[in-house]
Amino acid sequence: MAVLELILGFFVLMIAFASIKIIDQYERAVKFRLGKYVGTLEPGLNFVIPMIERIVTVDIRLQTIDIPAQQVITKDNVPVQVNGVIYFKVSNPEIAIIKMQNFGYAISQYAQTALKDVVGGMTLDQLLAERDQVGKEIEELVEKETKDWGMEVEVIKMQDIDMPEDLKRIMSRQAAAEREKRANITKSEGDKLAAVNLAAAAKVMAQSPGAMQLRTLQTIDGLGPTPSNTVVMFPIDVVDALHTFSDWMKKKGK
Repeated sequence: MAVLELILGFFVLMIAFASIKIIDQYERAVKFRLGKYVGTLEPGLNFVIPMIERIVTVDIRLQTIDIPAQQVITKDNVPVQVNGVIYFKVSNPEIAIIKMQNFGYAISQYAQTALKDVVGGMTLDQLLAERDQVGKEIEELVEKETKDWGMEVEVIKMQDIDMPEDLKRIMSRQAAAEREKRANITKSEGDKLAAVNLAAAAKVMAQSPGAMQLRTLQTIDGLGPTPSNTVVMFPIDVVDALHTFSDWMKKKGK
């Protein structure tokens, strides 16, 4: 009798332990009784009837799923490989469990289809320039469908856009040519500004002989006290006289 009571007590204790379920804060538990949905358990201590009730826990935290690289032909017939990432969470655990066998796989497959549809309707230039807009369009398509699956799409981001190697080389040469063109334009503008400033300085010096002499002295001072530098000074009047004499000799020769 004592042995029977001991066995019975142990059996009751096992059932009691089996009936205790602890749900974490980031989880929800969908409860089924004899296969029928009867409710969703909140975080904390919960009880179920062993062998009659069972629970399926669902993580409601933000989750990520990669969109594998997809081979897509753009609107202007350029083959590209595009991949991305989905950020989503389960908003309605009971619907996600009852309606979907594997909601993560389902959302990934639908996102791949949406990616092909969106990228296939854009040119390569649009795809490269409007990556965020591409992600938003894919997000709208996926969210519209998955809302009935008990999931909420937070954001879809484009990651890599891989193009054929020959196209990469062409774009690289175009970028190098554009950089060279900008450098030449900048240099031309600098030369033009320097010429304008030089002309203005020459005009000022022509109107003021003292300014010419001051500039000459600054140039000589910039040469430095190097023995190899020999400077011969001619007064301005002597230089003018030499010019006058040269002009007279040319006229006499005629």
